[in-house]
Amino acid sequence: MPRRIEQVNELLKEKLANSISREIPLENGLVTIIYVKTSTDLRYAKIAVSVLPDNHAGTILKKLRAHSKMFSDIIKKETRLRQIPKFNWVLDTTEKKAAEIEEIFKQIHSEDNQEEKPGEEKKE
Repeated sequence: MPRRIEQVNELLKEKLANSISREIPLENGLVTIIYVKTSTDLRYAKIAVSVLPDNHAGTILKKLRAHSKMFSDIIKKETRLRQIPKFNWVLDTTEKKAAEIEEIFKQIHSEDNQEEKPGEEKKE
């Protein structure tokens, strides 16, 4: 990835995070920008967000999409970017999937411990 694109990604991530916290009121919720991936022509930016609690994810995504123009205007005022990319908001479910996988490992581990009989050695 070209250095310029990486710089734009970081700049957008920072500015969007600040704008979201200022402009969108969230009661008992948290939105985190996980990553920003801007196309090489700077026309599009995919923005992955994590939302806590999970049950607010749909509502938050709708709000973010509805406020995209406002975020673009803010970034245009606060930066020297000539072209502001069109935002594509997506939900990042990595944390949720990681928790599910961790739970599966715990279940496997507990089943292995239950199958072992006293006095027997573990088979590896």
